[in-house]
Amino acid sequence: MRIITVNTNGIRAAARKGFFDWMQEQDADVVCIQETKAQEHQLSDPVFSPPGYHRFLHDAERKGYSGVAVYTRHKPDKVHFGLGWDVMDCEGRWLRADFGTLSVISLYLQSGSAKEERQQIKYRSMDYLRPLLEAMAQDGRDYIICGDWNIAHRKIDLKNWRPNQKNSGFLPEERAWMDEVFGPVGMVDVFRQVEPGEHQYTWWSNRGQAWANNTGWRIDYQVATAGVAGTAHAVEIYKDERFSDHAPLRIDYDYDFPVSES
Repeated sequence: MRIITVNTNGIRAAARKGFFDWMQEQDADVVCIQETKAQEHQLSDPVFSPPGYHRFLHDAERKGYSGVAVYTRHKPDKVHFGLGWDVMDCEGRWLRADFGTLSVISLYLQSGSAKEERQQIKYRSMDYLRPLLEAMAQDGRDYIICGDWNIAHRKIDLKNWRPNQKNSGFLPEERAWMDEVFGPVGMVDVFRQVEPGEHQYTWWSNRGQAWANNTGWRIDYQVATAGVAGTAHAVEIYKDERFSDHAPLRIDYDYDFPVSES
């Protein structure tokens, strides 16, 4: 089973940069996209509906903002658009597809870097998600939550950790929350389970020479329940082409994708 997650920073811009051509070559079972920055009616061009894939979108109410998508080769048994909680749902930040006993979710957690008000909304979302994640870890299903979590967990997960300790994305409260998610809550950082090495980043600022110097942050994750996480055997952050300021994260699992018999 191959799962890919990527923040496109505008799905239409990524398409112009060749994202869907690349995606078609990946033979992925599911591709999760964040920050589509589009409404569904704006994606009528065939490029956004590649053959062989089912497409699901959860758009933000505000045009040109946020939004998540799931592309899958397998027809889901059910799709859940949002969490039933307006703080996340009005901005199109959660989309879940169920396949048998497996659920794959595209998540786009808020960034708090713009202003303090947004940081407080991010904290509210973190507080809301913690018990939900804990329940998911215990309910017997397999879950893979793909997405831009907008938090670098540890010092190894960003190049310049010292000056960023007071910046959104690497605040002590955010990192402690991730400690909880990957500790008592019971979820697994799948990438780190397979790849412990340094200098592994998924996002680079457009300022200065961040990309050229690999001055990045690892803020895009596949977070999974222990059973399916334990089957992961190969990971890659794809950097040969640039579709946005984030790089796609691809993970292969030794896991039989549950295909519906219907």
